[in-house]
Amino acid sequence: MKNHYITALALSCFTLSASVTAADIKVIHAGTLLTLAGESPLTEHTLVITDGIITTIEKGYGAGPFATSQDTIEIVDLKNSFVMPGLMDMHVHLQGELGPKNDSEALRMSDADVAMQSVYFAKKTLLAGFTTVRDLGAKSEQIYALRDGINKGWVDGPRIIASGGVSVTGGHGDVDGMSPDLLDKYTSKTICDGPYDCRRATRRAIKFGADVIKITSTGGVLSDTNTGTGQQMDDDELREVIQTAHALGRKVASHAHAAQGINAALRAGVDSIEHGSYADKESIKLMKQSGAYLVPTLLAGDTVVAMANAAGADFMSPAIKAKAIKVGGDMMKNFTAAYKAGVNIAYGTDSGVSHHGDNAKEAVLMSQAGMTNSDILKSATINAARLIDMSDSLGSLAVGKQADIIALPTSPLKHIDALLNVPFVMKAGVIYKR
Repeated sequence: MKNHYITALALSCFTLSASVTAADIKVIHAGTLLTLAGESPLTEHTLVITDGIITTIEKGYGAGPFATSQDTIEIVDLKNSFVMPGLMDMHVHLQGELGPKNDSEALRMSDADVAMQSVYFAKKTLLAGFTTVRDLGAKSEQIYALRDGINKGWVDGPRIIASGGVSVTGGHGDVDGMSPDLLDKYTSKTICDGPYDCRRATRRAIKFGADVIKITSTGGVLSDTNTGTGQQMDDDELREVIQTAHALGRKVASHAHAAQGINAALRAGVDSIEHGSYADKESIKLMKQSGAYLVPTLLAGDTVVAMANAAGADFMSPAIKAKAIKVGGDMMKNFTAAYKAGVNIAYGTDSGVSHHGDNAKEAVLMSQAGMTNSDILKSATINAARLIDMSDSLGSLAVGKQADIIALPTSPLKHIDALLNVPFVMKAGVIYKR
């Protein structure tokens, strides 16, 4: 059977003993191949993938390795495509999307409904070319189940690095905007006060399955409160969470808008700053000293500004609307300053604020802010893999690494908006979109 992308070959050589396991082999013929963002693309190369792992990268269009009669081999024709590593989004929220029905959905949707919706959003994200994501805020039991279900092959979705959230009472990350009885009902057991209580909350989050700890060192735009976007977790609470997480082998990501909260988190040893809307010269100095990553989420800022200014934005309270217009409007220029100063940047969208599947729009905004196309691709591949300590298996195309691969009709090095339409997606050797 033939189509635009793939020709299946049946090779019959000889019969091996029943003890030999059949291999799944895919041979990709890539017209243009970017193995490592920042390097020059290759032309007319072949990748051989065996059971989800890249086993060969060679010049020319080879027919692949010798195969036994028990193996299956497919030749994937991408001779007219730009082939590169799968994209990685370091800040998503797969359990929902911002909109006017959020309040009613919170009351009407069961945990099972939320889980099913998350499956839908995960599939949309994968088909957009994002093969790995870091989810930084969700109902823990459901997001861990989705992560594990994807890993087991039960449902289709990107590889998920799932967080456990630790926040202070009344801060961003705690529940708000509800009646008092509901506030008590929905308060998480990882809300904490004081350093020792925050140590407990961190240990609990990790005990129940967190791959990474998400803290909120400052206020947030979408908290339905007028407490602002300044520092909310105290320095001793930040230090305790980060030290405890690191001792248990987990990194820490900090939601942070105002410079004071950004800098407090960086001094405490945080691994990434999410948003970083008002990073100042001290913030940049601390990030460069520690190697911490900035995850800019420009798409979230762009989205909330558009929502707040649109007709029918009454679902946003006055406090949220004011913060959205102010913070969202300021994010771009502060990101430009951080990028030009040379801080580490990992790609992240805050999708869930924006629509899932639109993750590539972040790349367009990063380009508008002055980031080169090559550096954008680095942020979504190499840098993202480093942030989650998975450089040995993800972030580039090399022998021994996972076959997370996307293909585009045009080069994103020339036109970054090529990422907006990804017609071929492979994750771990499985083709999800042709």
